Amino acid sequence: MSDGAQHDHEADDAVDGVEQSDLASPAIPAIPVSDEEEQSAEELREAALRAGLGEYELTEDDLLSLEEDVELTEPVLPVVAIVGRPNVGKSTLVNRIIGERVAVVEDTPGVTRDRVSHRAEWAGTDFTLMDTGGWESKVDGLDYQVALGAEAAIATADVIVFVVDATVGATATDEQVVRLLRSAKKPVILAANKVDGQNAELEAAVLWNLGLGEPYPVSALHGRGSGDLLDAVVAALPEVSEYEAPNASIRRIALVGRPNVGKSSLLNKLAGAERAVVSEIAGTTRDPVDEIIEMDDRRWLMVDTAGIRRRVHQTKGADYYASLRTAAALGKAEVALVLVDASVPLTEQDLRVMQQVVDAGRAMVIVFNKWDLVGPDERFELDRSIDRELVQLGWVPRVNLSATTGWHTNRLVPALDAALGGWGQRISTGKLNSFLGELVAAHPHPVRSGKQPRILFATQAGTRPPRFVLFASGFLEETYRRFIERRLREEFGFPGTPIQISVRVREKRKR
Repeated sequence: MSDGAQHDHEADDAVDGVEQSDLASPAIPAIPVSDEEEQSAEELREAALRAGLGEYELTEDDLLSLEEDVELTEPVLPVVAIVGRPNVGKSTLVNRIIGERVAVVEDTPGVTRDRVSHRAEWAGTDFTLMDTGGWESKVDGLDYQVALGAEAAIATADVIVFVVDATVGATATDEQVVRLLRSAKKPVILAANKVDGQNAELEAAVLWNLGLGEPYPVSALHGRGSGDLLDAVVAALPEVSEYEAPNASIRRIALVGRPNVGKSSLLNKLAGAERAVVSEIAGTTRDPVDEIIEMDDRRWLMVDTAGIRRRVHQTKGADYYASLRTAAALGKAEVALVLVDASVPLTEQDLRVMQQVVDAGRAMVIVFNKWDLVGPDERFELDRSIDRELVQLGWVPRVNLSATTGWHTNRLVPALDAALGGWGQRISTGKLNSFLGELVAAHPHPVRSGKQPRILFATQAGTRPPRFVLFASGFLEETYRRFIERRLREEFGFPGTPIQISVRVREKRKR
């Protein structure tokens, strides 16, 4: 007899063993439970579990994890733009002011191709420092777009630091920059860079002829005179920034992906202008570019980052520092748009970028660009292939579009809203423990070495991303944690966001 037939036979025997009067009895109707009663039951369960948790040894960190998460907003800061022609030491000055290597620096002129923003502080005053590509007139191609980027930085700055190479003196390009600065009608601080001694100070004094006031002799490389320069900068800063810096109502997006997948093209299409440098040369963008754009009548801060070519230890020169800048930009963002070239197979680099977003704890939307290059007959099979390769990232919203034509870019905002909603989602402690109680009862942790670990209490310690802390009587295996995460997503959603689950094994207090 087969197992199924034997099971049916046993079931029939069980029915035969029941008295007819019992079978004839009407079924007891289920008693409806109101939302208030359900919430009360969850609160009672939470209170009972919290009381039981008091029997275990808890640290100060444990108690802190039981508190509600507090979301903080960043203040709006005035903006200082560093401008000048190429290779005068702008990025070196930025690194000197910040106090660490935040700008890409090489001996090659023009390494900084896009404008970059960093937070800085001097004498108790916080401000945003904007590095720019070198400005030159009568240029075309990539250099022309760099010059346009510097002009845009001037337009959005509160104070401008104009850097001139004191050892070379004022050039024709410098004089053209001066005319541009005067038309901007903003405070300008003149920095005479590469002044390493008293003889060079005499050369710096000649820069009075530019008509921008006193030149401040500095050595960005060695730090000489940087304090006096910063004193002048802080004194010129307004109390309220004229530049509308990002605030709590503007969500921050990082465009990430391997080189040449169309990140800058997408930014330009969404902005409706050539905001980011676009070139057929892979890796054109080396520093993050900050732009406020409008989508669906809402404002978003979008950062176009350098393409992540390979592992950090395999990069060198400007690409090495650019990869670090990309990671920093990702850490400051709320959600990442991971761009993938749909016209070629998914690569290991694409998966590595996605994993970097997960590790950073950012919300994520995967964008398959160049979808218009995929034939109609190939799209169905490509979708199935993507599902197989991204099976572990099934919770990430996906958008297929064309950055060049703008096709399906209107689908970005709903996907971003879904991901950001999941990123900030919170579950009440009572509901969380009720869910886990039923889950563990139906699927207990396997017994290991004669012991079966038990989840004592669970709490969502924070959001952005959702962070859960499980207090347990023993170690929970990684496979069981992944099982819990999968069931959490099935029950509560959490679209577009990684979920962090930590387990704290605690023993009972000694009596």
